[in-house]
Amino acid sequence: MKAYISVNFSKRQSVENELQAIAETLVDFQINPFVFVDHYQFTPEQEREMMMFAIKEIDNSDLLIAETSHKGIGIGIEAGYAKGKGKTIVYMRHQNTAHSTTVSGISDYHIIYSDVSDLKEKFNTVLQKITSTHRQ
Repeated sequence: MKAYISVNFSKRQSVENELQAIAETLVDFQINPFVFVDHYQFTPEQEREMMMFAIKEIDNSDLLIAETSHKGIGIGIEAGYAKGKGKTIVYMRHQNTAHSTTVSGISDYHIIYSDVSDLKEKFNTVLQKITSTHRQ
């Protein structure tokens, strides 16, 4: 399995610890984590190419994790596309950040966490549900 992790590009470094916890938890479940912004770099003029690559990577993923502690239009677009393709969507954000009604509204699972340890614990529970569903 593969998980596409969507995160605000310009705020990516501020959620480094959270992304590390997400990746570690995914690996524990034998799910390959894929953070799009860590694999590709585009200039502003390459917007079409960027979205083509994002679409290809989402198509090749089993689920999408939307880390929305820092909102981003791209997160919503990626989550919406993934939902349209029937992918499982996991919405997550720190409890002290703004709620994203659009991404939350299309998500299958919701994780509102207080710290990295809380994130890992809640994500572990969600992944148990997801992986048991995929095995059936």
